[in-house]
Amino acid sequence: MRYQKLESQEANWKWKYLLKKYREGENITKHEEQSLVELKVQLLTTLQNSPAEIEQWIKSEMTAEQRKKMRQSIRARRKRFFNAEKLSTRKKSIDLEYASWLSLSKYAKSQGITLSEAVNQLIDEVENQDIYREQIAKMKSSISELLK
Repeated sequence: MRYQKLESQEANWKWKYLLKKYREGENITKHEEQSLVELKVQLLTTLQNSPAEIEQWIKSEMTAEQRKKMRQSIRARRKRFFNAEKLSTRKKSIDLEYASWLSLSKYAKSQGITLSEAVNQLIDEVENQDIYREQIAKMKSSISELLK
């Protein structure tokens, strides 16, 4: 496994994930009755600093589908956490107008590359054009010098 699992940290992420989902109105338990759900969530809120008990609560109170969805979310969070440690792997973001994003997306699809690769490729093309323009300007000036 590429990313190390830290038990207490992951339990804290799971705890935060579950409470966030509950506040958003999702049912985070296998129970349908609202009073029972609230009772189970109250129990969960008391478990913040007990990783083993959080894991036990997850196993006993969530459905397999809910656990799968949570695992995917935690896996993504773990990846972002460890990638953020190095500047080279940290995600950066930029804001684009929709039209700009759309044209960049079409270009990337036509080239069969990612958006990041498309941006790099376009920047390289512009830099190469600048180099060629400078070379042509030098050649024109040297030819005009010779013709004088």
